[in-house]
Amino acid sequence: MSQITRIGTTARWSDVVIHNGTLYVVEVPATLEADLQSQTREVLTSLTRLLEENGSGVDKIVMATIYLKEIGDIAAFNELWDAWLPAGTAPVRCCVQARLAHDDYKVEIQLTAAV
Repeated sequence: MSQITRIGTTARWSDVVIHNGTLYVVEVPATLEADLQSQTREVLTSLTRLLEENGSGVDKIVMATIYLKEIGDIAAFNELWDAWLPAGTAPVRCCVQARLAHDDYKVEIQLTAAV
């Protein structure tokens, strides 16, 4: 049976889960009053840290799901996303409009990455 590693686990979620050389992570903004671009920068910075601290990296992302409060913000989001990803490493990705868990969240990102 393969090992499952859970990091930052609470009663409801873990910050990171690693299984069979694959890392799973979801990140939300901490600064609720910020605009979409500020929240996106914050989330991408946090994701970079979580990936690197756990033996992965932005260049090892294989799949991403992006949830936006307003799909009309996709161009502003993509500007930051495109600058964040190293050239030639774009993962499989979908981006959807969603009602997020907190009214002030403008973005939430779920990633799967190789370790």
